[in-house]
Amino acid sequence: MTTRSPHLSTGLSIAALAFFLDQLTKFVIVDVLTLERRGSIQVVEIFDLTWAENCGIALSLLSKCNDTTRWSLVALTGVVAAAVFVWMTREKSKGDVAALALIFGGALGNIVDRVRYGYVVDFADLHFGDFRPFLIFNVADACITIGVLLLVARALLLSDKSDSGTDNGDTASATSAAKE
Repeated sequence: MTTRSPHLSTGLSIAALAFFLDQLTKFVIVDVLTLERRGSIQVVEIFDLTWAENCGIALSLLSKCNDTTRWSLVALTGVVAAAVFVWMTREKSKGDVAALALIFGGALGNIVDRVRYGYVVDFADLHFGDFRPFLIFNVADACITIGVLLLVARALLLSDKSDSGTDNGDTASATSAAKE
């Protein structure tokens, strides 16, 4: 029998915040700034708000805009979000729960877009002249990316995770406390 994560309420709060911020920024982009009509707004020299309708997934894979792609991606993303949620409910490490929560909240934000519009609304356009280190993205994409990077970094850098869920990054203190 698996036990519930001691950090689940924190994870759900982080996921809700990620989802809320994603949907709030998209509301501002779509309904307040009417960016679709305007196309692009320069915010600062290296950052624009640029309208982009993302019918596919990363790197423009499956980018054909049609109902089959739309609903297939809703289903696929839903399955991934459900798996992340189950993992989050069982994870003992607070850091991993936080990372999973970012992924979960971001996935839900993009699912809502696909259901509502048929595509994901992207708008954040970071660039240095003509060089764009990232594709145009949104808050949900940023949350998903940060969550995945945190999971990878934690997996590579914290080989001995705490089973007690008191994982606070200070492994030396935990080790010396255990020896006393």
